[in-house]
Amino acid sequence: MALQGPIPVTYPMVFPHGCYIVGEVEPVKDFDASANGRFVQARDKQTGELVWQVAVMDGDPTLKPAQKTVAVKILAPVQPVPPQPMPGLPFTPVEFDGMSVTPYVNAAGRLAYSIKVREMHAPRQLNQPAQSKASAGKDAA
Repeated sequence: MALQGPIPVTYPMVFPHGCYIVGEVEPVKDFDASANGRFVQARDKQTGELVWQVAVMDGDPTLKPAQKTVAVKILAPVQPVPPQPMPGLPFTPVEFDGMSVTPYVNAAGRLAYSIKVREMHAPRQLNQPAQSKASAGKDAA
């Protein structure tokens, strides 16, 4: 089979309604290497990069409350810094680049996905100012 390992995806595929940070960026513990009170941070099996994690809330209004918050793992050599909070919003919007998902069966026997990303940043402004009708008419002439 040609498809092996994490499956590359895009941010709009995973979070079409956007997502918001609801937790701190924290190191992920390597449970096999950590022992006797000594913390060892996990490294990604494919890249060897340190693994960090942040909880985000999916902006999809149709999700059940239990489905809204997911953990996103960030592969980075140093602790990623979340975007600055936006005035007037209760949660900080965030976007991710270099995304992949790995499907697995969780403890409840249900299909779940592990989300890994390479970069975290503030949302890009996609809305460009609309051209006025007067200038649009001049451009067409």
